[in-house]
Amino acid sequence: MTIQKPIVAMIYDFDGTLAPGNMQEYDFLKEIGVTDKAEFWRENDALGKAQNATEVLSYMKLMIDKSNNPNHPRPITRQTFKQYGASIPLFKGVKEWFALTRKLGEEMGLQIEHYINSSGLQEMVEGSSIAHEFKHIYASHFMYDADGRAMWPAAAIDFTAKMQILYMINKGVENISDNKEINNYMAAENRRIPFNHMIYFGDGLTDIPSMKLLRSQGGFAIAIYTPEHESQTLDLVERNIINFACKADYSKDEALYNTVKAILEHIKSLDNFNALEITNIAEAKDGTLTGSHSEPEKEEQATEQPKLLRRIRFNFLAK
Repeated sequence: MTIQKPIVAMIYDFDGTLAPGNMQEYDFLKEIGVTDKAEFWRENDALGKAQNATEVLSYMKLMIDKSNNPNHPRPITRQTFKQYGASIPLFKGVKEWFALTRKLGEEMGLQIEHYINSSGLQEMVEGSSIAHEFKHIYASHFMYDADGRAMWPAAAIDFTAKMQILYMINKGVENISDNKEINNYMAAENRRIPFNHMIYFGDGLTDIPSMKLLRSQGGFAIAIYTPEHESQTLDLVERNIINFACKADYSKDEALYNTVKAILEHIKSLDNFNALEITNIAEAKDGTLTGSHSEPEKEEQATEQPKLLRRIRFNFLAK
């Protein structure tokens, strides 16, 4: 009989987490003739305030409006979005990261799955060089007309939707339109991935509620930062919103890699501890208690792991 390895979900925001800046700022803005990316986002803020709309819905409308002008050489379709996504640069080490962490999981007896949970565009992520690495991509996306043109937002992933997606991953639900499955009661033991087997990687304000939710359920939150956002990240540490903060470097043996390795060791050691406890209780009920499953060294490891996690909590300050 094949024993199912415990699954660990690594869940990423995209913009500012796996890639610098915002994905719209590369080929899309260039193609529609926008030379000042800051002006695009100022216009987005103004539109949102004027219409009392969310930032995500505002930028999606702006993208459609600005592409529907005589100077734009081609309509925005699912395929052109994917082409825009192919030009998105990534932080150092990202392309190698997924294989590295899967290998770590294999060595520990864990199954690692990667997910996107982003306010950015699903279509652009699907066009990126790392799209194939993800179990599922949860992100904002458009509806399309009969000619394949983007015509209206199909899903706008803001901070509340990001929290809902954590429950979807928890239950194993992939389709955001599947309201029945999302909202149906499911006993904890039947859920595909427990919250304490989730690691969330984010950088922005839309990630904070998800980070807080995950931590309250025993999961882990990592803030990814670049030097220009260090003060913002320090605030997250001081407010106890995240477990760790790491520079945007996904290379092997850098702070982020070592932090995730420690978290995986912690998850595995607690799983081992819980398995021993369950076995011991079952033996006692059956009257077959032998003590042969007692492994003090693993119990000691489970005790020592939180200390290790605390030691590397402020690893970014030492870099």
